[in-house]
Amino acid sequence: MAIYQLDEKKIWFPMPSEAEDDGLLAVGGDLSLDRLILAYTHGIFPWFNPGEEILWWCPHKRYIIRPSEIHISHSMRKFIRHHDVNIKLNRDFGDTMHRCRLQREFKEGTWISDEMEEAYGRLFKAGYAMSVESFIDGELAGGLYGVSIGKCFFGESMFSAKENGSKLALIFLAMLMEENGFNMIDCQFHTDHLESMGGCYISYEEYDRLLAEGIDWR
Repeated sequence: MAIYQLDEKKIWFPMPSEAEDDGLLAVGGDLSLDRLILAYTHGIFPWFNPGEEILWWCPHKRYIIRPSEIHISHSMRKFIRHHDVNIKLNRDFGDTMHRCRLQREFKEGTWISDEMEEAYGRLFKAGYAMSVESFIDGELAGGLYGVSIGKCFFGESMFSAKENGSKLALIFLAMLMEENGFNMIDCQFHTDHLESMGGCYISYEEYDRLLAEGIDWR
């Protein structure tokens, strides 16, 4: 299949079914607010190396967590009982995103560039992104950020500064999503960490159905 080339003048995407086997759908365009919203409402997201052309992805096999199926291990329950755990929403979105960047930048590398931080900052200010931060015994322990549209949450990245920091943020996020009728946390790709928290693969057909149900103005 041909990779579609986007420009900055027209905001559009090819059909998700046009993505290659690895999920790559299109190249180019920009990270404007309207383009990002259009992308996420169709299961498309940007992921590219800093300084390179924007790559847009839509994997046919998706990895999600259903909020009602978040896994809280026995050891985690014990940990919570023995510590003062506090969770905050949107404590500092920009700081949380930057901490996610720093945790990866000097290890395996990161896609979270200055350009991405600015773009997702605009999403946050427009009400389409959020962060969750965990505190253990009064200290910042971890957090995550992502895009929230309709009843779907699209997770982007997380960080841990203390043991179980990011896990606690994810557990709380899932509980909050369930309380508010969200139907999925889109994890985009599989990791062992997410699998241990209750993640599972679903087909793109099921994923697209969840999108349609969760984003009623799509």
